[in-house]
Order: sequence, then C-alpha cells, then structure tokens
Amino acid sequence: MTVDVIQAGWDAPSRVQAFTTLRSGGVSRSPYDTLNLAAHVEDDPASVAANRARLRQCWRLPAEPVWLKQIHATNIVQAERYSAERTADGSHTRKHGVVCAILTADCLPLFLCSADGAQVGLFHVGWKGLVKGMVDRAINSFAHCGKTIAWLGPAIGADAFEIGQEVKIALEQSLQPEVDCFQPGHQGKWLADLSALVAHELRRRNVACDYDATLCTYTDQARFFSYRRSQRCGRMASLIWIED
Repeated sequence: MTVDVIQAGWDAPSRVQAFTTLRSGGVSRSPYDTLNLAAHVEDDPASVAANRARLRQCWRLPAEPVWLKQIHATNIVQAERYSAERTADGSHTRKHGVVCAILTADCLPLFLCSADGAQVGLFHVGWKGLVKGMVDRAINSFAHCGKTIAWLGPAIGADAFEIGQEVKIALEQSLQPEVDCFQPGHQGKWLADLSALVAHELRRRNVACDYDATLCTYTDQARFFSYRRSQRCGRMASLIWIED
C-alpha cells in the first residue's frame, strides 16, 4: 500500500514536512479514482474516510489533517483553533504536530514557511482569491517570523488556464503584474499563468519562491485531478507540518 506524493521543492528546514498527493493509491471509484481526499464532491464517504486513513498511515502523519471548509475566499485561521463550522481557505501554525491541509483540483496550493521552521502555513489560491488579496493575507500571517520562503504546488498550467476578458482585467487591476502572465487564447479568451502571477506577488514582497511550471493538473491526467478537465472529480491534498 503506497500513497505517492510530490515533495515540496524548497530549502526549508528538515523538520518541516510538506507535499501534495497524487490521484493514485486510494480506493475511490470513477470519476473519483482513486485517492480522492475531499468529502464534499459526492464521493462515497466510506471511500473518502479510507483514503484519508491510508494517507495518514503511509506518511505517518502526527495527527489528522485540519480539513478546511473552502469557499475560494481569503479567510485564514490558526489551524489548531479551527472549527469545522467556519469557512477558511488557508491556515497556519507554530505548533508541532498540527497538520495544515488544503484540497485542490486546479487551484494553486501556496506553501509558506519561516526560514527557521518555526511557523508553517498552507493557502488555497485561485484567481478569485488572488483578486481578493489572498497572497497578501497569507504573507501577513507570517509578519512576525522574519524571513519567509514559499513553494507553489501543482496547479493548472499556463497553456491550459483559459479566462475571459473580465477576469484578465480584474487580475491586472488587482495585481498590476510587471511580467507578462497572459497570452491570447481562442475566441477572445486569454491564457493565464497562475503560478507566475502568484510568484510575482510573492517576490515583490521579498518572499523567495520556488515552483515547477511543468506540474500542470489539467494536462497530466494520470497524476492529477482537474476540475476544468472533469467537473466531477476528486481532490488532491496538500499538507504541511512541523515535526517534533
């Protein structure tokens, strides 16, 4: 029994554990095959529970991940104080053994860590969150930590993320990117580079950032779920915690 993941590719302290799961290694049936970790997508609840148990066992998680009720907004919580009745699209912690988690299937998982490994956080970033200031809010939650570093997990790639003119205008007005993150698409649409947009926001706030632009959730069907590709689908989980 194995659960394959993509480890965060950053220079974080060794006690910080961070990764994103792939879609294989679980028990869910099509169209959630197989390692769906989301309870809100109409998958069999028993399968989701089995997948979560398998993830915890395979990676020896120190606790059950803090599964957030995500709504594509900008609310951020302290993970160990989170209540399931609340909505949130990001969490952070300084407490050892608390596992921050977010679920994605095209949106971007933003991993943050203080350079000394004393605080970690995970944030769910799509275009709506970008426009609403999620990156700023995420960085502000690390305001008293000194140097902060970032890794961007798998997300929809620059050749697949098609948006309308109104979304492009909203992103440009909110972010004012100094780099070209948009390319013409079909029938008046645009292709947006979500990872580059997030990276630009981080770097202009002096947060070092790493990511692999080839990790496209839309085009790599074998490894990733993608809502754009198949609206009925599972979700990958991104996790981060500080080991004792």
